[in-house]
Amino acid sequence: MRNIVVVDAPSNLGLRPPAPGTVPGCYKLAGALREQRIVQRLHAEEGGVVVPPRYDRGDWQEGDGVFNAAALASYTVELADRVEHHVRAGDLTVVLGGDCSVQLGATLALRRVGRYGLVALDASPDFRHPGSADGVGAAGGEEVALATGRGQKDLTDLEGLGPYLRDEDVRFFGIRDYFEEDRAELAALKIPVVTVGDLRAGDAGELARAAARSYAAPGLDGFWVHLDADVLDPAVMPAVDSPDPDGLQPAELLALLRPLLTSPYCVGLTVTIYDPDLDPDGTAGALLADTVVSAFAET
Repeated sequence: MRNIVVVDAPSNLGLRPPAPGTVPGCYKLAGALREQRIVQRLHAEEGGVVVPPRYDRGDWQEGDGVFNAAALASYTVELADRVEHHVRAGDLTVVLGGDCSVQLGATLALRRVGRYGLVALDASPDFRHPGSADGVGAAGGEEVALATGRGQKDLTDLEGLGPYLRDEDVRFFGIRDYFEEDRAELAALKIPVVTVGDLRAGDAGELARAAARSYAAPGLDGFWVHLDADVLDPAVMPAVDSPDPDGLQPAELLALLRPLLTSPYCVGLTVTIYDPDLDPDGTAGALLADTVVSAFAET
């Protein structure tokens, strides 16, 4: 097994407040998974904590673009510095978020190094952008659009490296079947999408293996896996900001994750969106940690 390094990225900059005067609790994700001894169970090395700026939307109003944009930009660069170091060292980096906007740090890092793809396991594709939505604001629902160059330049073209991902190098798994408009847009862009229904009609493990093998193509250097906890069904993972029904069961997620994370072309994993504030007994956090640990175990 390759050397695994765990880096904490406890940022909630990309989510809307759950209620006035509060902040999203997903910044506690890393601490909660560490309570489940995820670092020890993965036999991983410590990669430290990339501390985010304070969550403060100031006088932002709808129509102003992405909120916390300046803080997100600076944090993306700082996180990219940490991830780039480990990618160049040949480590497999596990980034514990945070909301989904932390994925921008990983994709910027990979863009500095070469040409990499993204396999996103998510309930929704996080592809909201000015060309497809009435408004934008929360980068946690827009990070794949931003990474592929759709959105405001202060986030899509950091260091003059945008886009960080090419459309054809992105794969989605676990998208809900009823998100028809999102699926139609991605199909028009020829971005592969495997919905929950597709997974159940086929062989999840083989679909994941085929996705991993696709990154062996000439000109590609590998891929990163993004795991949004809301890909799981709310019956087992209620502790997320948008608990969309008809999601994956733990065994189905594991069948997807294991071939991806054990592929020689995989260089990292981001875990996001789980909110310990919504999981008072820790059951959902334990499930998430167990699934990630089991996925790294080769069979």
